[in-house]
Amino acid sequence: METQTQDKFELEGREFILLGTAHISESSIAEVGRVIEEQNPNVIAVELDEKRYESIENPEIWKNMDIIKVLKDKQGFLLLANVVLSSYQKKMGGKSGSKPGQEMVAAVNTAKELGLERVLVDRPLSITMRRAWAKTPSSERFKLLSYLCSSAFSNAEMTEEDIERLKETNEMDTMLQELSTTLPVAKEVLIDERDRYIASKIWNSSGKKVLAVIGAGHMRGVKAYLEQMADDESLADVSEIETVPEKSKSSKFVAWLIPALIIGLIAYGFVIGGKEKGAELLSSWIIWNGILAGIGSIIAGGHIVTVLVSILGAPLTSLCPFIGIGFVSGAVQALIKKPTVNDIENLQNDSSSVKGFYRNRILRVLLVFFLSSIGSSIGTFVGGASFVAIFSRIFNGQ
Repeated sequence: METQTQDKFELEGREFILLGTAHISESSIAEVGRVIEEQNPNVIAVELDEKRYESIENPEIWKNMDIIKVLKDKQGFLLLANVVLSSYQKKMGGKSGSKPGQEMVAAVNTAKELGLERVLVDRPLSITMRRAWAKTPSSERFKLLSYLCSSAFSNAEMTEEDIERLKETNEMDTMLQELSTTLPVAKEVLIDERDRYIASKIWNSSGKKVLAVIGAGHMRGVKAYLEQMADDESLADVSEIETVPEKSKSSKFVAWLIPALIIGLIAYGFVIGGKEKGAELLSSWIIWNGILAGIGSIIAGGHIVTVLVSILGAPLTSLCPFIGIGFVSGAVQALIKKPTVNDIENLQNDSSSVKGFYRNRILRVLLVFFLSSIGSSIGTFVGGASFVAIFSRIFNGQ
């Protein structure tokens, strides 16, 4: 070990240098250029994916976003998580005077200047976030979003010393341990899988001397996987973690079973309880789903038409696995209050505060999408619970 931020070792006749950075550290930017020149590698591996690299090369790419298409493609939660995560890094970077990820930009630019081969080694963020969401149990998903939001809106101050400590392995281990305890599945996808993915891309690069610029939190895991790959190259095949897992047959079955069960119970209520009890079951389902979805839209600051659509649409969309009320209400909000170029340009700045979320029309659409979905989900459970009480009265002859 050369320093706290560097690890240099040989495997199978190849030399690997891991340079650990803090993504919001000014000193990391300077260190990247210095270490590249000192070590003179023939390949530089950078913890970026193609999309993030493209956004660095073309900062105006945000202006091409179609928020309705995002919702239609079921990317709403992904975009929300991405925006919140970016907001947190931007906030921390602002306190240090450095834009997040500038040390990676420095690595790419230095590689260009020196004519060195550059390899992007991180997994696409969209795959990582969708895998994290897909693998996280439904009961834990709200906790995951709460964790992201609490980080984004935290007012905790970070000193320059705090930021530099992010490059120390022991500090990073403590943070990752907290995440693994609170959200073990998210930690597996966000950290462990990416460690293996990054290591595989480094291992599969063509260089005899590879310098990898990665976040300090990945250093230990990446090195461990590289050492394992030296013994078993099959570990370098990461095809199974490059895609979003398909829904299991059982989850698809449940997605249809619940609506069928609700419809069946309402029909059964009409049969055994008559028109009065059947209507009570039906109205209970409509009221709980509609009202709670509407409340979600109200809290999100949705337009009155959006609120009405949420109230009227939630009882129906809750019975259809193909479409959720979040898409419907979010799309209506986007059509009525069309996002402007200014909203797109200020997206990341506005996402750093609660006030900004309500001011920015794109973020308001995401709030409507998210909160109406949450309201409808709660309404489904509450409505189902009310069925139990109604059937209890039916069977007791009341």
